[in-house]
Amino acid sequence: MPELPEVETTRLGLSRLVKKKKIVEVIVRQRSLRWPIEDGFEDHLRGNTFTRLSRRGKYLLFHSEGGRMMVHLGMSGSLRVVPSISNIRKHDHVDICFDNSSVLRYHDPRRFGSFFWLAPKQIHKLLKDLGPEPLSKNFDGNYLYEMAKHRRVTVKTLIMNSSIVVGIGNIYANEALFLSGIRPDRLSSSISKQRYKDLVNQIKRVLNSSIRSGGTTLRDFIREDGQPGYFKQRLFVYGRGNQSCKNCTKLLRETRINNRSTFFCPRCQT
Repeated sequence: MPELPEVETTRLGLSRLVKKKKIVEVIVRQRSLRWPIEDGFEDHLRGNTFTRLSRRGKYLLFHSEGGRMMVHLGMSGSLRVVPSISNIRKHDHVDICFDNSSVLRYHDPRRFGSFFWLAPKQIHKLLKDLGPEPLSKNFDGNYLYEMAKHRRVTVKTLIMNSSIVVGIGNIYANEALFLSGIRPDRLSSSISKQRYKDLVNQIKRVLNSSIRSGGTTLRDFIREDGQPGYFKQRLFVYGRGNQSCKNCTKLLRETRINNRSTFFCPRCQT
């Protein structure tokens, strides 16, 4: 599933291509996504203009004077801006057509993404209980320590809980825990405030690095310009079970936490 850096990369790439362009038509070829696209969705968009793009967790928000379009890319979704004469491929489910003959096209083989229309002051239930953004000032070591000190869950489970902090998916949780030297299966309440400060710094570091690099190259994720991201080559532990640690050469271990693949170095992480 595209993670926060992939979604942020998409936001940054699309922003300059869709802002201030009048929407002249909306074509929905497949309404049956993770949640059905509601009847009348197209009517909200026609004649509108996107004024800005923002992100909340892994959700993209396309703002206009009439409201907001909220999009989740799901497991395999991608958004690209293409010429209106471009051939329609299988799994091209939604087209938002602009007055300059360009089209914002949603492609999703697994149909696990979502499109919602929100009224100007509406807060969708999927956004209501989300924690702070990981790159914001509200997310720091003191906050994470306070959230952790009475919880009997693993530290990896803690940082992947979207009500604690949004957008830290499996890949970046593994990487940040390695870089901060913390075992992913450590009980969250057993970790000191200083180590949480280190962990927060590494979370911000790895997310920012991935955003600068264009996201992680996943099998199903393509950037808005059709090219894969380039962060995968820098991964220290994710997907490298039974390979040598890049720091100490000891073999990395692979396990499962909450049914998610988990990788760590038994020597570098304690």
